[in-house]
Amino acid sequence: MGRIAVAVIVSLWVIPVSILVNRIVPEPYMDEIFHIPQAQQYCKGNFRSWDPMITTPPGLYYISLAHVASLFPGMFLVQAAPSFSEVCTTAILRSVNGVLAALCSIIVYEITTHLRPTLSERKATIYAVVLALYPLHWFFSFLYYTDVASVTAVLAMYLACLKKRYWLSALLGALAVVIRQTNIIWMLFVACAGVMDTTLTPQKNNVEVNDIDTEIRKTGRITSNNNVTRALKLRKRKLSTALDTDEHSIPRRSFFSANQISGLLDEIQVILLTSWHKKQQLLVSFMPFLMVLMAFLAFVRWNGSVVLGAKEAHAVSPHFAQIMYFGLVSALSVAPMHYNSGHFVDLFQSFWKRRPISFFQLFMAVTFGLLSVHYFRSGKVQRKIWVLAFFLATAAVLVPAPLIEFRYYTIPFYFLVLHSHSNDYQSWIFMGILYLAINVFTMMMFLFRPFHWSHELGIQRFIW
Repeated sequence: MGRIAVAVIVSLWVIPVSILVNRIVPEPYMDEIFHIPQAQQYCKGNFRSWDPMITTPPGLYYISLAHVASLFPGMFLVQAAPSFSEVCTTAILRSVNGVLAALCSIIVYEITTHLRPTLSERKATIYAVVLALYPLHWFFSFLYYTDVASVTAVLAMYLACLKKRYWLSALLGALAVVIRQTNIIWMLFVACAGVMDTTLTPQKNNVEVNDIDTEIRKTGRITSNNNVTRALKLRKRKLSTALDTDEHSIPRRSFFSANQISGLLDEIQVILLTSWHKKQQLLVSFMPFLMVLMAFLAFVRWNGSVVLGAKEAHAVSPHFAQIMYFGLVSALSVAPMHYNSGHFVDLFQSFWKRRPISFFQLFMAVTFGLLSVHYFRSGKVQRKIWVLAFFLATAAVLVPAPLIEFRYYTIPFYFLVLHSHSNDYQSWIFMGILYLAINVFTMMMFLFRPFHWSHELGIQRFIW
């Protein structure tokens, strides 16, 4: 088990489903009618050609060129394609996302093991495979859309930041922005997460303290002979040592009486004070993110808009209900982590017996449930400032979008689940089975239930 196992398992469904999709739907469909011809122009060397209906930057097309270049020598030797441009078929271009889907699953595995080092390799493998089955991500692994490439680049950027490789993270952030311009928000979120990690994580100079911290994170309690008093003393000594040994550390009075960073205002205070004392270190580490941001702002000013083409159809308009939709979709997607079949049966029976008042209660429950998704599900295991930053980033990405596109929820959903720290193995298995059932249903509808509209030419298909 491990990253290789994750890649192999994902490939076991990517390859046969890709063959099936290309056999039944060989021609470009929906947004592919814009993306595939544009990529084919790039394959011919026509880099000045641009379809005005395309709204996203050409990052996916450059990735496709690298993919085609890796395949061309072999295809040329077997005389499957006499020229470079002839390799850029619909099937080959779609296969880019198949490769990226496997790569994305490996990145998810790496993030999971980094955030939860005590998690077994087997569980980390299962979790990565289940997230690879997430329906809104899985479906577009077989079409030539920007979604899979966007998710992969953002998560790769985040992984590099977690490993404190900030220059590489910023470079991957630039790639993510070139794939989809709204990823500038996620780049800023990742940079903020890096600043939080730098300013809020005290130096750990005591191995014994590290062992206790790991045990507390893993089990939620101290199971060894060390009593609570000793643990608190060690925590106090840890923070005291960190302050004494770092000449640039913030003053002692900036910490609270319990020597713990608790509460949103407390965390903000520590971040501001520590950032001031470590301003040179932070400037050097996070300057690349600032450079990408400045380049993006210059592009927006030159272009006159965030989107490239079809500006009238993609005008920015506040759509605050997007947050509600995202909360509902995310809550339903992770429901198996928090409820079992008995809970659902009891809930339905109770709801049906009290129908007159149940609808009002359902409305209130959904409202407060959505708030809990944003502020407390993650709030139990994450810093409050992280939860606030996540909420603001999600709102900044989703609220300006006038259209309801469930696939835009994928990146914030991944961040939400990766930081949920749910350890119920059976719930993850059940969630994977549920995702698999949804994927089979949606793919069958897409492939085998085409339909015709009187005002549209050609065959229409169901799609997310």
